[in-house]
Amino acid sequence: MSRNLWIIVALAIVIIIGGFLILSARQTPPTTPAPTPIQATATPAVIEKNILLSEQNKSGVSGSAVLREENGKVNVTLSLTGGPKTTPQPAHIHVGACPDVGDVKYPLTNVVDGQSQTTLDVTLSQLETEQPLAINVHKSAAQITVYTACGNLTP
Repeated sequence: MSRNLWIIVALAIVIIIGGFLILSARQTPPTTPAPTPIQATATPAVIEKNILLSEQNKSGVSGSAVLREENGKVNVTLSLTGGPKTTPQPAHIHVGACPDVGDVKYPLTNVVDGQSQTTLDVTLSQLETEQPLAINVHKSAAQITVYTACGNLTP
């Protein structure tokens, strides 16, 4: 081979290798950024307990209580049927069990037209340590000793 041919072959090889390197650099896949970690946010736990309130003293009053813990407090919602529409009925969480409850442990908002809602500064686990407890509804403030509905807060 002549010297000029060797130069042409060498230049061709350099051009081919250089072209290959340029093309491979252009075809390098783009780098993918690392995924951003998902931040877990703590949501306050909501715990609910349903209590059946049974009729007492042939009152015709019965219903339910929902104790819902949220943010370290318990919301007590009473829903009753068969009671008076306009006469407020006192309600409490008493020490003891139905039907023979003892002293009032937590007063609740009076039941009016079958409804009552109260927020207690206590947790459900604290209530469980204070057992036995019961929710008791009275006929009226004037007849506080007459119980119309009662339900035990059993653990």
